[in-house]
Amino acid sequence: MPDQTFLDWPFFDDHHREHAIKLREWAEKEIAPLEDKEPHTTEELDELTRTFVKKLGEGGWLKYCVPQAYGGAMESFDVRTLALTRETLAYYSGLADFAFAMQGLGTGSITLFGSGEQKQTYLTPVASGEKIAAFAISEPGGGSDVAAMTTSARMDGNEYVIDGQKTWISNGGIAHQYVVFARTGEMPGNKGLSAFVVEADTPGFNISARIDVIAPHPLATITFEDCRIPTTAMIGNPGDGFKVAMATLDVFRTTVGGASLGFARRAMDEAIDRSKERLAFGKSISEFQLIQAKIADMAVKIDAMALLIYRSAWVKDIQNARVTRESSMAKLYGTEAAQEVIDQAVQIFGGMGVVSGVTVERLYREVRALRIYEGTSEIQKLVIAGQALAARS
Repeated sequence: MPDQTFLDWPFFDDHHREHAIKLREWAEKEIAPLEDKEPHTTEELDELTRTFVKKLGEGGWLKYCVPQAYGGAMESFDVRTLALTRETLAYYSGLADFAFAMQGLGTGSITLFGSGEQKQTYLTPVASGEKIAAFAISEPGGGSDVAAMTTSARMDGNEYVIDGQKTWISNGGIAHQYVVFARTGEMPGNKGLSAFVVEADTPGFNISARIDVIAPHPLATITFEDCRIPTTAMIGNPGDGFKVAMATLDVFRTTVGGASLGFARRAMDEAIDRSKERLAFGKSISEFQLIQAKIADMAVKIDAMALLIYRSAWVKDIQNARVTRESSMAKLYGTEAAQEVIDQAVQIFGGMGVVSGVTVERLYREVRALRIYEGTSEIQKLVIAGQALAARS
């Protein structure tokens, strides 16, 4: 059982503590038995992801991804609950965490800016696990540089016609609906973007390639060729796309830190257990000061991660303010520190740490993408520096 004393911190209310404990008990029964079931084919990967979505829906956990009015559990997003959920799921399975996170990220823009009809149509089935959602912003020529987006949406009568390509799209190939960002050209740069919801069976929408990555997740490149959608598919107003995307990420970026925290806690637990079992020179390696120093460094990093992550979540929930600075710090430090914790866990395992199927080896592969998606570590540093400089102007 991982350390849960952090739940006593003042960042949390009693319902957060109850949520974390109940989810841990559920995950032990429903997710832990599947954590070593790593898929080897696209078909196996898609099926396992659907299984996790179904389990999360049946367990009632996806209700925290949407508002109460549309089948959700709470009146609006509670970032502390989202981060606690991701931390707990990631402790057992990166793919289970992914399945939960994408239901929230894939519909977050609709929750924040969608029309009543859009919310009723797309949020309710996501909360139950009946439908799978996706978020499509990255392009082959512009990941972090959103202003470089070339996918276009032009008006033609009472329709928008989308042409272009998106890549690194999570849930690509299995999602029923995609929040898609495209250039509508009201103004140059970021101000000329708009957001739409596109259903997967829309003519002109195609999965052009599936992408294999070191920690299996459903990823794809999607192509739009004369893809026609009604004007009612726009989320918000023309030119609001950048605002929609940033507000959505403002909620979910903190939760990436939550996932990294779950990975790090699992790595530390595995490393401590291994250090007590592994013998060298007639005693367990946990008795060596160098190993104790590694474990101490892990413990400090994990608590520092948790403080930054749940500080950010608390500020968003309680002050209802933009948390650009706080969420960037939470994601930057959380993902970078988790990588370091897991690397040290592999070192404590020795040769066994790089054997396929060993938990720390899986964690080593799973944590790496977190330093890239939803804003690379380098982008987070630019954001944090910009905020610090502006505060002194």
